[in-house]
Amino acid sequence: MPKQLFGTDGIRGLPGEFPLDDATLEAAGAALGAHLRKTSGATAPRVLLGMDTRESSCHLAARLARGALGQGVEVSSAGVISTPGVACLVRENQFAAGIVVSASHNPWTDNGVKLISPRGTKFSDAVEAGLEKEIFERRATAGQAADAPLRTDASLDAQYLAYLQRFTLPGARLDHLRMVLDCANGAVSELGPALFRTLGVEVKAIHNRPNGKNINDHCGSLHPESLQRAVIEAKADLGAAFDGDADRAILVSSSGRVVDGDAVLFIAARHMQAAGTLRGNVVVGTTMSNLGLERALEGLGIRLARAPVGDRYVFEEMQRLGANLGGEQSGHVIFLDDSITGDGLLTALIMASLVSLKGPLDALAADLKVFPQKIVNIRVRAKPPLETLGEVSRTLAEANSSLGSGGRVVLRYSGTE
Repeated sequence: MPKQLFGTDGIRGLPGEFPLDDATLEAAGAALGAHLRKTSGATAPRVLLGMDTRESSCHLAARLARGALGQGVEVSSAGVISTPGVACLVRENQFAAGIVVSASHNPWTDNGVKLISPRGTKFSDAVEAGLEKEIFERRATAGQAADAPLRTDASLDAQYLAYLQRFTLPGARLDHLRMVLDCANGAVSELGPALFRTLGVEVKAIHNRPNGKNINDHCGSLHPESLQRAVIEAKADLGAAFDGDADRAILVSSSGRVVDGDAVLFIAARHMQAAGTLRGNVVVGTTMSNLGLERALEGLGIRLARAPVGDRYVFEEMQRLGANLGGEQSGHVIFLDDSITGDGLLTALIMASLVSLKGPLDALAADLKVFPQKIVNIRVRAKPPLETLGEVSRTLAEANSSLGSGGRVVLRYSGTE
């Protein structure tokens, strides 16, 4: 049976409405707590909670914490922090699970809940299905207690930044670089500039003053236009734009060229191949990866394997193939030797290191010839399986047949909107 609550990136919705109403949120915290009591082996499992800067995030976090606390779970709060930051800290500090309150790249009016396993990855489909069943069973008796008080452990930020600093590439001199960071008024509005300034980078930060309603608002990875202007005005070596929870990064070169996730994969793959660290000579992308990336990698003798859209599916395919590099055009890139989740700050750090070592991003991406690509979003009232829509399936098959090896048509439902 298809899951009703969890999409490809957790639970999404409008705060105050199902599934982000008080009863469902408290039930979700309780369901996770009950699951951890059964599976973690601890009498009081420890859960780490983090959130982005939406005005609804504090209340949603408090409702989730109330449900978990009712199951005897110990809840620690990292306050405002990125999704990969929570994943890192869960793994490094052996928490039983993590909870992130964020709707990633969505507008401030949306919010969401992401559950992180002890490994720092999302829970499996089977676990999420079991949690859904328990959430629906608990909803009727939930949502009555007061919000749980949350106290932020400020030391967790420093621990996460220290973890990231380890991944500056050997020989790179970041203190020679000038960067512009578009923080999307989101989770790394403070952490992003702090990381790169600690490494000696001259940083200009933009969109780093969140007010609860300006997250992703004409800024960040979906809207790099202001970053392009800022990089040129500052005569910076490169820029990086994050989304609301900073699990993705879009780069901008010194000339103002947008360097998306496909280009990052190409640049990183060529570097790792030359260094002898690219496992299996394979990179994992998605059905949305540009055909130009596939051709450019072929020219290097590297295979592009395609997974369904969603970082969880990229990660699963990487595991299946034994690959250590994969990601999405949107800027969600997984450097598996360094982190088992996509991390926008890590991506920006590695690209900054490569600019220091090898020169401008324009030159590093010069051999990637992007094929024309058009993306159209259409709102729908329902999401029946596409294979049950006969006329749609026939039209799609005819279009792909006519394009042959020269192009592709991809039709999919969004898992996050």
